[in-house]
Parts: sequence; C-alpha cells; structure tokens
Amino acid sequence: MKTAITEKFGIDVPILAFTHCRDVVVAVSKAGGLGVLGAAGHSDRQLEIDLDWIEDELGDRPYGVDLIVPAKYAGSDQGGMTLSDLVAMIPAEHQAFVDDILTRYDVPELPADSGRGGLVGGSDAAPFSASRADPQLEIALAHRPSIVVNALGPPPAHMIERVKEEGRMVGALAGAAQHAQRHVNAGVDVIIAQGSEAGGHTGEIGTMVLIPEIVDAVGDIPVLGAGGIGRGRQMAAAMALGAQGVWCGSVWLTTEEAETHPAVKEKFLAATSKDTIRSRSRTGKHARQLKTAWTDEWERADTPDPLGMPLQPILVDEAIRRIDRSAHQPGSGANQLANYYVGQIVGAMNETKSATRVVYEMIEEFIESVERLSAQMNG
Repeated sequence: MKTAITEKFGIDVPILAFTHCRDVVVAVSKAGGLGVLGAAGHSDRQLEIDLDWIEDELGDRPYGVDLIVPAKYAGSDQGGMTLSDLVAMIPAEHQAFVDDILTRYDVPELPADSGRGGLVGGSDAAPFSASRADPQLEIALAHRPSIVVNALGPPPAHMIERVKEEGRMVGALAGAAQHAQRHVNAGVDVIIAQGSEAGGHTGEIGTMVLIPEIVDAVGDIPVLGAGGIGRGRQMAAAMALGAQGVWCGSVWLTTEEAETHPAVKEKFLAATSKDTIRSRSRTGKHARQLKTAWTDEWERADTPDPLGMPLQPILVDEAIRRIDRSAHQPGSGANQLANYYVGQIVGAMNETKSATRVVYEMIEEFIESVERLSAQMNG
C-alpha cells in the first residue's frame, strides 16, 4: 500500500498500533505496520529497558513512543506541584469512598514490601503532568523512535521543539476539528482523529463524523483514523473518509503478546460492544473502559464525583493495584471490580490471536472491501 503515512515512515501498511506492551510494538512493526509504545505507566528505568529491547528486536524498522501531557491539570498553573503536594489536596471524603469500595468488595491489602507502583511509582513527579513526561521525552529521544505522540491535548511547545531538534516527527490525538487545527498550528506532523468509540481518553464525536471534519480542517497534514477500528472493513471506511491510515489500540489487548491482566482479558473476550462506558473513575478525564462494578460504584448518584487529573489517578492508584493483584480469583470482589480501558471494538475481540495475525487479517479484509466496492462501481 502507498499512502502519505507509509511514505512518511517507510512502512508497508498504514497501521499504527498503540500499546503498552513492547512485544506488540515489535510484532506490529515486523508485520509491516508501526508499533507505538505507550509510556505513561512506565518508570524511567523500565522505559529505557523496553526501548533498548525494542530497538534490538527491530533493527532499522521504525516505531514510536506515546506520552501523556495534558494541557491543564491540577497544579499546572502553580509551577508544577510534586506528588506529595497533590496527595495533600485529595479530600478525605474521596479517600473514605475508595476505602469503602475495597472493604465492601473484600479486596486484600497489598503486601507490606510492595512499595509504590502503577502510575505513581518511582517518582515524586505528578502522573499525567509535564514534569513526569519530560524525563520520559528525553529517554525516548536518546533512542530512535520515528514519532513521538502526545495522547491528550496539544503537545507543549518545548516538546515539539525538542522532538524536531532531533529530527523526529510529532503526532497528537484530536477529538474535534478545532483541536486538530490547534495541533497543526503548533507544528504537529500527524493528526490522529480519534472518535468516541475508542478506548481511553475520548471526546463525544463518533469516528464516522469526526474523520472527514478533521481531514477538511487540516489541509495537507496526514490524518490517521482512530476509534472503533480493529478490522479491515473499518480501516477501509476510515480511508474512504480521507484518512491516510489507522491508529488502533484496543484490538491488541486480547492478543497473545499483550500483557493485559488475565481476568480482564477474559472479560474482554466475553464482552459486547455495549459493555463499555466513558468514565472519569480512573484518570479524572472521560476515558472509555470496560463496565464493571468499579465504574458502577462511581456512577452512583450518592457517591462523590471523580476528582480532576491527576488527583483521581493518585487517589485510585493503590486501589487498582490491590484489585489487579487479587482479580485472578473467579467470583471474588476484586474480580468483579477489575477493568481496563477498551473501546467499543471489544465486541469483535472474541478470540485470542497473535498481533501479526491481527495485522494480516486487517489487510486481507481491507483488500476484500476495496475490491467489493470497486466491483460495485464497475457493475
């Protein structure tokens, strides 16, 4: 295939795979696409280890890195508050509610020697903040990713400058045409038009409407379609709407290589497209995830509203670690609570496959779809 995206990155097929798993990055890049490693949950040391491993495996093949630097978050206008400062801002009512959930669902405590982990482990910088992402950016640029993507809002000016200093490309996700225009004005090279069907942080506009709006708004800047895309027919639809390729995330969560929690993977395989919800319960911003007892608890009218970012992830970080540690026990409270980010494509994710097979099947179905349309046109 030949599109602006395959030409830009020197890849065979315009499929970019967002994933937190280095094995998926490598598998997709080896299959002819481009894997993008999500760094938000990595410690600095683990990011170095994973990028070294990816480069050893891929040789000269391209890959990318995805960071999360929101434009606004608690403490962003106060000179970058530390994690300790932010912990002190969490209301006692919210902490009591989280503690109550864990008690009612009988979720065991973590071992005394477990230390800090998850999003807040290994650093006193606030998660989902510039002070947390900047060291990750420097680690990424000490390696050779072809593109650095900001997953939440316009990349900060200093991030764009640093990436371009090193001769790399900058990408950014957009959930509305005006967001995409701001990205282009800031100097972004690739726009990911992510519709509401997607997993993780999304807006309210569906992919079918969003892609052509953004394509029309950004001129010659190449657009990747995202949200509800996990099969070749959806890829063909995105490209018919003007996208130069696709950005897929959820579809890799049930692959053989994925590091998805086994209990959550089982839930994904059994879920329908109706079993997701946009909830602020994990990050403080609307993020599509699997509906479980966890999201139900936060949706109740008699409970506190989730805090903003990054207070909410700080509040729930240990709770999620406790849940994940015990969720392998079927029927347990932790198992009922366990969830993760996933898009509406989860309804089609009903078989565990290799990431390579996912890529090949997408391309085969894409070709079939295009040939069918061509035959209809010529008929």
